[in-house]
Amino acid sequence: MCGIAGILSPSGVTEECLNALCRAMTGTLHHRGPDDYGVWTDPAAGITLGHRRLSIQDLSPLGHQPMVSESGRYQIVFNGEIYNFLVIKAKLTTLGHSFRGGSDTEVLLAAFEEWGTEALIHMNGMFAFALWDREQRTLLLARDRLGKKPLYYGMAGPDFVFGSELKALREHPAFDPVIDRNALCLYFRHNYIPAPHSIYSQVRKLPPGHTLTVSDGIPNNPVCYWSPKEIFRNGLTHPFLGDEEEASQQLERLLLDATGLRMLADVPVGAFLSGGIDSSLVVAMMQARSNIPVKTFSIGFDEERFNEAHHASAVARHLGTDHTELILTPKDLLGSLASLPWHWDEPFSDSGQFTALSVCKLAREQVTVALSGDGGDELFLGYDRYGFTAGRWERLAGLPLGLRQALGRASRILPTAFWNSLGVLGPKLQWRLETLGAPDFTALYQMFISHRRQPECFVLGGREPATAYSQPLDLPGLDNYQTMSLRDILVYLPDDILCKVDRASMAVSLETRAPLLDYRVAEFAATLPTDFKNSRGVAKRVLRRVLYRHVPRALLERPKMGFGVPVEEWLRGPLRSWCEDMLDERLLYQQNYVDAAQVRSMWKQFLAGQNNLHQRLWDVLMFQAWLAQSHDNRPPGR
Repeated sequence: MCGIAGILSPSGVTEECLNALCRAMTGTLHHRGPDDYGVWTDPAAGITLGHRRLSIQDLSPLGHQPMVSESGRYQIVFNGEIYNFLVIKAKLTTLGHSFRGGSDTEVLLAAFEEWGTEALIHMNGMFAFALWDREQRTLLLARDRLGKKPLYYGMAGPDFVFGSELKALREHPAFDPVIDRNALCLYFRHNYIPAPHSIYSQVRKLPPGHTLTVSDGIPNNPVCYWSPKEIFRNGLTHPFLGDEEEASQQLERLLLDATGLRMLADVPVGAFLSGGIDSSLVVAMMQARSNIPVKTFSIGFDEERFNEAHHASAVARHLGTDHTELILTPKDLLGSLASLPWHWDEPFSDSGQFTALSVCKLAREQVTVALSGDGGDELFLGYDRYGFTAGRWERLAGLPLGLRQALGRASRILPTAFWNSLGVLGPKLQWRLETLGAPDFTALYQMFISHRRQPECFVLGGREPATAYSQPLDLPGLDNYQTMSLRDILVYLPDDILCKVDRASMAVSLETRAPLLDYRVAEFAATLPTDFKNSRGVAKRVLRRVLYRHVPRALLERPKMGFGVPVEEWLRGPLRSWCEDMLDERLLYQQNYVDAAQVRSMWKQFLAGQNNLHQRLWDVLMFQAWLAQSHDNRPPGR
């Protein structure tokens, strides 16, 4: 796991200047790779590549980057892991390639020598990389299938720049940090910014499963090499034909292999364990592949309503893992608040980032790699909102559309004061009436996953771009559960869940790996009937069937909790003074990004107990915190 950055400049900059600038860019990524660094420059071509290394495979100098291919044609900076690199290496050896060391980066270079861009279809891994082709004088950027590793790119004056995080790009003296108000609309709807957008007008995120070629300093349009839509399309035309028991057996074989691949490392490996279905299944697969107790890590809370630590401990005892548990207080979590905007690098307000950072810190004390259960909810229909939304639409679809639309309009026409006069029931009644006006299932689901349903009325001068949540999928035959799953895989999974885990783990130089997101598991899940995944109120049915062979059902049967944090109590208690400063009306008017009057109204309602608006307020507060930090591109305390 590493950090990468680079520049392609047409302006004839000297080698010394390119080297110095690239070192500055990669210097901001030290946390992603504290073990080694390197810069390679070709001043005649105007290209410089920088790398920060977290050593996982081949700890010797032979794993140093930037790395050149055997023929000298390709130069690469690579962030991530190719889990099946030993299989590919053996195949390439039979084709006449030789290898100096034992890194997966060298195997990737040889694969490009042999197959060109077709090499990507051979790779099972998580990655973001930049590959310079000396022969064609082109730069290729690529990102893994499901978006585990980030990659930003854009223009800084005449220069094309890229990096693992935005802070690297901000080091370029010509970088223009103009905030994209359209992307800000997306943030206030979702609490994160979906790809390809970023908070800056001149920067884009490379979407998962895409490559980008830069020729003569000009980026072409991204090209897709693997698509969740296509695997769902294939699932419709080639569905799994066995029964649920046969599906669980095939899934277990896939998971055992996917987990075993992700346990390969030249450093200590462990796992996060919350005691839920997904993390328990990953740990069970690990322990089945290990001759010694697996190191597992869990955090708990001193407030029982947020605490799952005892469930994790019970699963750990049953599986015989070497378990470490840490109980946190709100004060412990609040201690990381100042660092969040710097680590997440653009506005991000999923409060799970607190707990993600805490469990990563705990794990990093003993291991360098940790496996996680990410992906189970999206691939196997685990979220409570899936059943809720589908059931809601079944009831709505039976009502005349005209009646529903009239009631939906009423929810928007009546003044806020009217709804507030109804007490705590007012906003809930308004929300339910608004959902009646949803013209179709796509619109209804977008309502349910939105923090703010009309962000254009809140962000000054912003127009909300379309996303996979608002656009048609053009896949006839998908049921409502499948459409929700696919939309979440396209947007929520890479841009919220995986972003959260990447930034939290990289903040402490920890590599995380997700066996459930092996692309073979994703492709298999897309072939399964919905009833195998969610039926009769039971989510992740086929995952549970696999897990119950390893962990007793009694240890796992409980309502889904998740890692919650008491944001509402914080805003009224220890953070109230900070909130007052961040939400100062004069400051908001001066910044001119959001409707200051709406913010102050929300804050007053919240304090008066008239409306529970803590999520929307937290979105504003985290934007304000990011805005304050973005003017100083250094970690807090430095």
